[in-house]
Amino acid sequence: MSSRRLATVDRAAWDALPGMVVLLDAAGDALHVNTALAAFARREPARLLGRSWQELLDADSRRQLIERLAGRQDFAVSLPWAGAGGETAWVEWSGRWRADTRQWLCLLHDASAGKRVESEARAQASLFRLLADNVPVLIAYYRASDFQCQFANKAYARTFGTDENAIVGKTFADVIGKAASEQIQPMVELMILHQQAASYERQLPQPDGSTRFIEVHLLPHVGEQGQTIGAFVLISDITKHRLAERAVRESEERLAKFMQASAEGIVFHKDGFITDANPPLCALIGYSLDELLGRPTLDFVAPEHVARVATVMAAGQETAYESAVVDKAGRRIAVEFIVRTMLRGGERMRMTIVRDIRDRQAAQARIHHLAHHDALTGLPNRMSFMEQLQHHMAAAESEGTRLALLFIDLDHFKRVNDSLGHLVGDTLLRTVSARILASLRGTDVVARFGGDEFMVLLHGGPSQEQQHDDVDEVARKLLAAIEVPVNADGRPISVTPSIGVAFFPGDASTPDELIKNADSAMYLAKSRGRANHQCFDRGMADSAYAALVLEGQLAHALDRGEFELYFQPQVRLRDDRLVACEALLRWNHPERGLLLPDQFIPVAERQRLMLQIGQWAMKEAARCALRWHAMGLGISPVAVNLSTVQFQSVGFVEAVALVLAEDGDAREAASLLELELTERMLMDDLGEVKHRLLRLKALGLGIAVDDFGTGYSSLGHLKELPIDKIKIDRSFVHDLPGNRDSAAITRAIVQLGLSLGLSVIAEGVENEAQRQFLAQQGCEQIQGLLIGAAMPAAKFEDWVKQRREAERRA
Repeated sequence: MSSRRLATVDRAAWDALPGMVVLLDAAGDALHVNTALAAFARREPARLLGRSWQELLDADSRRQLIERLAGRQDFAVSLPWAGAGGETAWVEWSGRWRADTRQWLCLLHDASAGKRVESEARAQASLFRLLADNVPVLIAYYRASDFQCQFANKAYARTFGTDENAIVGKTFADVIGKAASEQIQPMVELMILHQQAASYERQLPQPDGSTRFIEVHLLPHVGEQGQTIGAFVLISDITKHRLAERAVRESEERLAKFMQASAEGIVFHKDGFITDANPPLCALIGYSLDELLGRPTLDFVAPEHVARVATVMAAGQETAYESAVVDKAGRRIAVEFIVRTMLRGGERMRMTIVRDIRDRQAAQARIHHLAHHDALTGLPNRMSFMEQLQHHMAAAESEGTRLALLFIDLDHFKRVNDSLGHLVGDTLLRTVSARILASLRGTDVVARFGGDEFMVLLHGGPSQEQQHDDVDEVARKLLAAIEVPVNADGRPISVTPSIGVAFFPGDASTPDELIKNADSAMYLAKSRGRANHQCFDRGMADSAYAALVLEGQLAHALDRGEFELYFQPQVRLRDDRLVACEALLRWNHPERGLLLPDQFIPVAERQRLMLQIGQWAMKEAARCALRWHAMGLGISPVAVNLSTVQFQSVGFVEAVALVLAEDGDAREAASLLELELTERMLMDDLGEVKHRLLRLKALGLGIAVDDFGTGYSSLGHLKELPIDKIKIDRSFVHDLPGNRDSAAITRAIVQLGLSLGLSVIAEGVENEAQRQFLAQQGCEQIQGLLIGAAMPAAKFEDWVKQRREAERRA
């Protein structure tokens, strides 16, 4: 039989086979595809001949198969196969190389179902691994025959110092250690023998020295033949629970110790019945613990507080509140209850701290008395009086009655303290308060308002006239009683009061306003000679009060550093160059803000405070002038105003010399200063004025006449006095250039000054028209808002630096 016939017979046999067969030549071309394979591929056999069959394989699978064919060795491989419908099937190839015919005989088997099972198994295994690795439990499986680990999740493996792959194959003893293995061996054997779950707890030492508490569950795995083939190990970390239990035990132990050691009473009660109490509570209410146990807690609460305590108990509130208990002898004890709900011995109950507050209430009463009464005299203090005044004014308004407030201030009381000491002053204040009380009715209100000030509130009569008569009578009695000498350490001391009176509703509508107006009336009494009483008069009281207050505040302004110099620049007209400045005094009043000289200089001159203030101003101006000279700012001179009192005072020139010598070179300091006197100051006693000015000039100081044109000084005065500069008063500059009279006077002053060889400066220049007019007349310098306002020293210094920089650039 020929080979072709044999091949035909073989092909017929292969087509009859139920399996898939393909015959390939050495190059991998299909010589024959049986019908089973063609049916599986859903193609005609002829379409699979040659290399067409390779279209059923993807590139990677085709490469693998060709590599096998090229090896001329039998092979078996599983490859994906693309079906006609686009689905993928897995086909197992078994190739046999026929060397005699140099052909490949390949048997193919559809392995798709097995692959799906395998894939699903892997997916399930992956899902199980994912689940096992993410549950908060340690999981492992050990084989019963040799106790080797077959599976462990990540948590289990890491807990015992390895990973989920390396742990497989290790024995139980290898994983947990020999000592632990021997310890739990009885539980393991019991589980295997009886095929019942077993559980136990043990402690697991950690590398950092701490200890974890674990709960282990052993679950037997029983095979189909009823034998134990393995064990599941489930471990839960119960460290938090055990530590919490330990903390509870320790807390209860501490609570028990606290109950015994606490100085305050503590009682536990459940459903309103006492279950425990400490010794301090028993001592507080006089009952033994046996007498308290089992009794209702409300039995020991004062009757008027029972309802409140019962409400707190029923609501389960955690709070603190004041109450009262009754002891065994029936005495009422003020207490504070601090109530909490807590667990004790595993039961939920109420704990109440019972605090004895009798001493606290007594102290509070004492504090309240001290807070509302003057410690020295025992009279109501300012706060208490304000509360009472509010109440009495409201009552008077509703009842249509009248009130009179007497503000009593002791005249010159400070002298008593300063000369005789505060102990004598205190004796005097106590005596005065007693005398005030003795002079009044029981319904009148008396208070010490502070220091040597007292308040008396009188309920007035039915009419305004009667009220005034009553007040006059009371005021006279008080004046007479207070001025009686007091024997203090063997010395007779007497003081007089000044009393101010304000009426309600006539003089005020509020307590603060009534006190303020009575205070103003008191200052009016002081201004009228003291030791009298005055009723509130708005106009006169305001003036007197303001003058007295300002006088007192001026006396301390220097010590408190409240004065300040402001500086206003002076400019040369011909080249617009900054050449000098004027120092102007300001008072930074703590209440009224920045005050200008005309608001306080008259008062300072009346009280001769101007000498000290003027001396300070000159010293401060010299200090600034020297500083600016050292900095090279070229501000010279700095003009300082003199007051009449200052210029005429004895020793004035000597005082100026001391100021100049204070900062080093007196001559240099003098060259940087210019003293400004008003024209009126030059008109009295020409000889003495000239003598003083010559002495000032000898020191090196410049002399300027301020407000020139307003004092009617004669030409002779100007010729005889050593004057360097005259300043045109702002009252003439203000109307320039439109006012003919002002223009004529200004022109004359400029010509007069120039003819006498004096420098001429105009103050109060505010606009360009004034500037141009003055420049046309030959005025040398100007100052005013057109150039710059008066500024504090630091701001002026910055202003000068900027101007100098601008001048250099120009």
